[in-house]
Amino acid sequence: MSAGTVDRLLRADLRGFAGYRSARSEGLDGSIWLNANESPWPAPADPGGQCRRYPEPQPAALRAAMASLHGVRSGQVLLGRGSDEGIDLLLRAFCAPGRGAVVVAPPVFGMYAVCARLHGARVVEVPLQDGVAGFAARLDAIGDAALATQASLVFLCSPGNPTGEAIAVADIAALAGRLRGRAMVAVDEAYAEFGAQPSAAGLLRSHDNIAVLRTLSKAHALAALRVGCVLSGEDVVEALRRCQAPYPLPQPCVAAALAGLSPAALARTAARVATVRGERARMHERLAGLPGVRRAYPSQGNFLLVRFADADAALQRLLAAGVVVRDMRAFPQLADALRISIGTPEQNDAVLAALATPATEAA
Repeated sequence: MSAGTVDRLLRADLRGFAGYRSARSEGLDGSIWLNANESPWPAPADPGGQCRRYPEPQPAALRAAMASLHGVRSGQVLLGRGSDEGIDLLLRAFCAPGRGAVVVAPPVFGMYAVCARLHGARVVEVPLQDGVAGFAARLDAIGDAALATQASLVFLCSPGNPTGEAIAVADIAALAGRLRGRAMVAVDEAYAEFGAQPSAAGLLRSHDNIAVLRTLSKAHALAALRVGCVLSGEDVVEALRRCQAPYPLPQPCVAAALAGLSPAALARTAARVATVRGERARMHERLAGLPGVRRAYPSQGNFLLVRFADADAALQRLLAAGVVVRDMRAFPQLADALRISIGTPEQNDAVLAALATPATEAA
């Protein structure tokens, strides 16, 4: 992002803000480390002493691995606690507390609005449009709302959660171009591996107000590690880093994440993703044909959004079979819907069997 654009979008009170500089961030070298008030002895539970030192604030090896995975430079990667921390950092950096506004497109992942409200920011909603092809973001209306409310941050979810739709990269580029210098466009790609279109990270060279959120929680099967990243221009990454706590990633999580990004692990991930895509297509077809199912939406994620004639009865049949799904009925436009993650073929068969069981028999 150009310095001029950063100056326009970054909170005015943060433009000279250096953030906290931890002892580990000083880049010093030595053989006796007495600068961080750490224990000189290992803990009884850690005889090898791997955990007594603070971890790197932005581990270079993991940063490089994530950059390689997503086709960007290491300086364009900010590592953090899942993509959730990225959402919070974007709000901290680009939205004035108590005065700013963000635009979201519900029904969508709830953390955008939660983080905004905790930050004291106004949440401007431009609801998704439910049509013949499924849900779709109304990007022209989103742009209009961002400009009319002077929102500094727009959140797009692609593929959408819980709705499953993907937003064309060309359309994201058009929106970012329209909002250049006026608002950051954050594209949450937590489920991108399961979709069929390229990442918006490819737009970073030509669009200086885009930030892309990625995570190892979904396709990479590492949700418990809480490792994700923000991809953006190097000066945006630096601005976000100044808003971040000093040591976001524990060293054991970094080591496990690096193992999960090895060539062999990535090959296994690709095979699992292919299985999920095949199962998603099978489940979509089978669910759409079940009695009591009003609609099974197409999806580019590892889940399906399904409307039922009686969603509560469907939920109870699934729970009786030991199957836990996400109840979406409190979400706008989804008063009759459940979100069903794609499991193993055997788990998916259990879902189908439970939903095919007549209500009286299940009772």
